[in-house]
Amino acid sequence: MEGKEEDVRLGANKFSERQPIGTSAQTDKDYKEPPPAPLFEPGELSSWSFYRAGIAEFIATFLFLYISVLTVMGVVKSPTKCGTVGIQGIAWAFGGMIFALVYCTAGISGGHINPAVTFGLLLARKLSLTRAVFYMVMQCLGAICGAGVVKGFMGKNEFNTLGGGANSVAHGYTKGSGLGAEIVGTFVLVYTVFSATDAKRSARDSHVPILAPLPIGFAVFLVHLATIPITGTGINPARSLGAAIIYNKDHAWNDHWIFWVGPFIGAALAAIYHVIVIRAIPFKSRS
Repeated sequence: MEGKEEDVRLGANKFSERQPIGTSAQTDKDYKEPPPAPLFEPGELSSWSFYRAGIAEFIATFLFLYISVLTVMGVVKSPTKCGTVGIQGIAWAFGGMIFALVYCTAGISGGHINPAVTFGLLLARKLSLTRAVFYMVMQCLGAICGAGVVKGFMGKNEFNTLGGGANSVAHGYTKGSGLGAEIVGTFVLVYTVFSATDAKRSARDSHVPILAPLPIGFAVFLVHLATIPITGTGINPARSLGAAIIYNKDHAWNDHWIFWVGPFIGAALAAIYHVIVIRAIPFKSRS
């Protein structure tokens, strides 16, 4: 019983993701830099919290694709954008869902909901490779299921006619422009994740972990406003993969590599910036 009580008491923190969002935020004013996550952490595989976190990532990404792709379908379906929520509404759907889902899942999995975010945190040694791969697989499966449900609701013909919410580089833009938009957009997102969940700020200001989902969701909203006209805005490989697999037309696959390479490069640059700049800032307590 003693072991079970300890597992319940620690919950998701038993094998923490080592990032301050939700699962490993500092709880006292005396900040101590957490040690880098090991590349492999075999003990995770025998912990229920590890699999619970993966399930949370699956459900969150499923809901994210369901709401966001359905919103895109509604806008594309209308003959006039004035009668719909338009680009602003699509951006709010993506950003609002990320805000809500990060808030709901931060204490379980860390609220990644995006392989690019997971990749950035892995490079910054915030979580193990074992957990990162598991998260990415669950995120992609959730995205595929979410887009699949939308197709089931709308019907195959209408879903395919409306483009399935798949990402592609818009006419008038080059592949290089699309790649650049994805790199910069993902950098903005992952940089915001690192900044909003910085452990130093969490230790100094107790409200930071609670407010972290807000700037993250707002960053997603702003990036969508800027890049929807260019690529439809990916910045999330799972989102792009889920829509592409369910739509499954050449149009969705021609530029698909951009929506993996771009976000991963952007996440890597944000992780490097975090390690070199943000982590190097000395801690100063307000107390």
